[in-house]
Amino acid sequence: MVAPATAAAELRAWTPGTSGQEALRHALLAFLDARPDDACDRSCVPGHLTASALVLDARGEHTLLTLHRRFHRWVQLGGHCEPGDVSLRAAALREAGEESGIDGLTISEHPLHIDVHPVTCSLGVPTRHLDVRYLVRAPEGAQPRISDESLDLRWWPVDEVPAESDTVPEMVAAARATAQRQNSSSV
Repeated sequence: MVAPATAAAELRAWTPGTSGQEALRHALLAFLDARPDDACDRSCVPGHLTASALVLDARGEHTLLTLHRRFHRWVQLGGHCEPGDVSLRAAALREAGEESGIDGLTISEHPLHIDVHPVTCSLGVPTRHLDVRYLVRAPEGAQPRISDESLDLRWWPVDEVPAESDTVPEMVAAARATAQRQNSSSV
């Protein structure tokens, strides 16, 4: 299971691109500090960290979204941390692989975006997911395979995602801003 200290180190190593993301990063760090034993465990009723992936195709033109079986909404791939996950990054990559069926995925070194949202997950009671999201790239020609967690799985043009995918446009914007910062620093 992801140790809260490891999750905190991952968040401290990341420099968010906006003041809103920076504020959320500080909130997650405070939560991790307050819950040093169970912040990443789904049994933590006040909320728990989860890991997600904005999966883009090799050209960065499409994102892979799942029509989630429980939420009936198009969302990015991701979920709870599991016992074998050594980091949030590892959890996000595992979830992306499991839910997409795609081999050869690559993941960014640092988070891309974070979000806190209310949810009734496997606990069966209202809680919060403190979701740390990473950018994941699929290899050229990747063909996804639907998992048991999805009603559907589909590549969407990054500028035409379904309206209920409320934070996907924010993640796409963060990915573009990150790429732009990397391009300008390499010049």
